[in-house]
Amino acid sequence: MASEGNCDKQKTVAVIGGGPAGLMAAEVISQAGVKVNLYDAMPSVGRKFLMAGKGGMNITHSEPYDQFLSRYGSRETHIKSLLDSFGSEALRAWVQALGIKTFVGSSGKVFPVDMKAAPLLRAWLHRLRADGVNFHMRHQWLGWQDGLLRFLTPQGEQKISADAVLLALGGGSWARLGSTGAWLPLLEQQGVSVAPLQPANCGFDAAWSDFFRSRFAGQPLKSVQATFSSTAGAEFCQQGELIVTADGVEGNLIYKLSALLREQIAATGTALIYLDLAPGKHKQYLVDRVSAPRGKHTMANHLRKRIGIDGVKAGLLREVLLKEDFDNPARLCEAIKALPVKLLAARPIDEAISTAGGVTFEELNKHLMLRAMPGVFCAGEMLDWEAPTGGYLLTACFAGGRVAGEGVLSWLQCNALSLKN
Repeated sequence: MASEGNCDKQKTVAVIGGGPAGLMAAEVISQAGVKVNLYDAMPSVGRKFLMAGKGGMNITHSEPYDQFLSRYGSRETHIKSLLDSFGSEALRAWVQALGIKTFVGSSGKVFPVDMKAAPLLRAWLHRLRADGVNFHMRHQWLGWQDGLLRFLTPQGEQKISADAVLLALGGGSWARLGSTGAWLPLLEQQGVSVAPLQPANCGFDAAWSDFFRSRFAGQPLKSVQATFSSTAGAEFCQQGELIVTADGVEGNLIYKLSALLREQIAATGTALIYLDLAPGKHKQYLVDRVSAPRGKHTMANHLRKRIGIDGVKAGLLREVLLKEDFDNPARLCEAIKALPVKLLAARPIDEAISTAGGVTFEELNKHLMLRAMPGVFCAGEMLDWEAPTGGYLLTACFAGGRVAGEGVLSWLQCNALSLKN
């Protein structure tokens, strides 16, 4: 902030929400010399951030910018303005400045060298406290009353004033970590348009038989290719892994498809995906191998020995096909290359990794300030966007927090100048 920012030293900003977006906004604002009070309903900040890092802290992705941007689907245009301000490379440099070295994995994902989220968060909080950020834990936001912010605290309800407010309250998934979505009605009461929250990066239900469920639930389907065509004209074809669950399917391949599947189910009641159980092998090759005499071998052993289909893949074939299909090599191999799996519904929001829906971008200006509520800004997953796992969610949350934080400073400065005049 320029020298005029010094006049804002007595100003106070309330940041509500201690995830990546809220913490990044607090950093930007506090480093400009403005007092920041950060409030969170949980006993400590960054809980979902830490949970996301348990399997290896995937911070961002190294792929080319245009491809990176395409991961945000219908919200690509809105997210572009955020990433143009603070994209993947800027995020890696910021992490490095915290003393955390990163590396690019074989998939292009970017990780801290130690693969952990906790050291990064500790270093970040140390810097935030040194910058003067005051943390107020176990403060559940209840909305506004007479222009004051209401919080439920261990000492009872408190009303707090602030010169600007930045909301970074997350979506609705993993409620036990603080993202409850309880803020939606509070904003709707203020006339803010909010799209309903929906599960994203989630699993889907399928009508498995009791036998298949009891035998294969929890097993991974490795090296499969999923193909999907929506009635709206969207196409998807990608190789990867998914997991058979007691209720249906989940895993990275399904998460990448979740937005399209959710929309298809909403439009038609079901979604049909096709699984290639033997990617890289031509159908005729499989037919020739399966057509060979099997002698005394069972069909299960025959498939295993001749084409490497066994375990959950063989179980899935028996779940979907009729018994007589196994006596027809052409029909059997056609199913191996394109096995139809009908999906019935997305799993509940609280099981999802993230959510779609939230404050619509039409309600916000370019600084992420609510048009209906001057001085109130929103950032992070509480906005109406979604992205697959792989670093895209975190990158946009960091970027949104930074843009909103800079927006707060700009707004405070403009207000100070207007008062002078």
